[in-house]
Amino acid sequence: MAIGKTAARQEHTVQSEQSRQTSQTGQTLTTRCCVVGGGPAGMMAGLLLARQGVDVIVLEKHGDFLRDFRGDTVHPSTLQIFDELGMIDEFLRIKHSKVTSVSLETPAGPVELADFSALRGPYPYIAFMPQWDVLDFLAAKARRLPAFRLIQRAEVTEVIRENGSVRGVRADTAEGPLEIRTDLVLAADGRHSAVRRAVALPLAVSKAPMDVLWFRLTREPGETMSFVRTGPGHLLITIDRDTYWQVAYVIPPDAYDTVRAEGLARLRERIAAVRGGFAARLEREITDWDDVKLLSVRVDRLRTWYRPGLLCIGDAAHAMSPAGGVGINLAVQDAVAAARMLGPVLRAGRTPTPRELAAVQRRRTLPVRAVQLVQVRLLTDMYPKYPKNPKSPRDSATYDKQPLIVRLIRRFPFLRGWTARFIGVGLRPEHVD
Repeated sequence: MAIGKTAARQEHTVQSEQSRQTSQTGQTLTTRCCVVGGGPAGMMAGLLLARQGVDVIVLEKHGDFLRDFRGDTVHPSTLQIFDELGMIDEFLRIKHSKVTSVSLETPAGPVELADFSALRGPYPYIAFMPQWDVLDFLAAKARRLPAFRLIQRAEVTEVIRENGSVRGVRADTAEGPLEIRTDLVLAADGRHSAVRRAVALPLAVSKAPMDVLWFRLTREPGETMSFVRTGPGHLLITIDRDTYWQVAYVIPPDAYDTVRAEGLARLRERIAAVRGGFAARLEREITDWDDVKLLSVRVDRLRTWYRPGLLCIGDAAHAMSPAGGVGINLAVQDAVAAARMLGPVLRAGRTPTPRELAAVQRRRTLPVRAVQLVQVRLLTDMYPKYPKNPKSPRDSATYDKQPLIVRLIRRFPFLRGWTARFIGVGLRPEHVD
């Protein structure tokens, strides 16, 4: 099990007796808003809506939040949200590490990619904190609100549609079938969203710039490493988890079958060639392919985020590359915008109109498209590419060429502040009120 998962397996299924009905097919609940998915977007949206007095049910298909190798970055703009909610002091008592800059170790020497200390405001850093701790914190705060209910081990199987509108969902739960009738379904169920598929929302898909292999290695006491090391054919990220390193080894897109065919020993050799100090640990701790988790990167976005009675947010609306950890930040910002703009409508007892749902999409589209453009275009030459002919001078020159972003920052150091703002704050930061 993951380290530091204290009290995370407690299950809190809260149900309102006033809204409970019984039918032959199971239980039926009614609510103003049903949030599908208990990730960062879903939990933040549920908390913010309930804080406004909107009756909200969050459905989470797992019994806890303990998933390894999820994004664990809390950006300055997200820290500002916790501040606006009056929760920041308590939130920052959760064990975390602070990153004030992101440096790349390259064959030509180190380069500072982003300097967060240059940001204005009280939180000029990124906090690295296990995502399960963030979600546990949000859930604990939300449960104190009478309008909030979290139902875990509830997997959505069907979207209820009547007269051209989404009117709720059906789910399988540990206690049997469950039907939720609601004025609004907020789909926050991730990049493989079941809700999105059920209503056939069209996707615009970009070619993924990479895939990622995640694994853990023991961290020796006092051991320090650069966050990113990049060079010909490799990009390795090491995240300090106190007693272990969470390691991301970036591979070319769709190269996993090739990596598997080469064998685990060859993978260990490749990684050890990047970090020599890892060699013994790799032999000792990476002994089976089960020790390595594949993240198949997707970069896509919905052309339309909504249907009458339904709005998608977070990864359900736009799957991001893991570069910079910005996907979590964007998901939280989606939730804040949706709750601020639609909360008053729901509190008044009215179903949001398609025009009101479209307004949320319009507000959030610019930052999403800007980030995806940078991830797919500007950063693409940072990621590994296996040369078709390693002995060809032409292929080797391309293979060894420094990434464009590195060359730009070396020439124009002031860009480090711009990249810090782009990563840490974004083009359109959202506020609670």
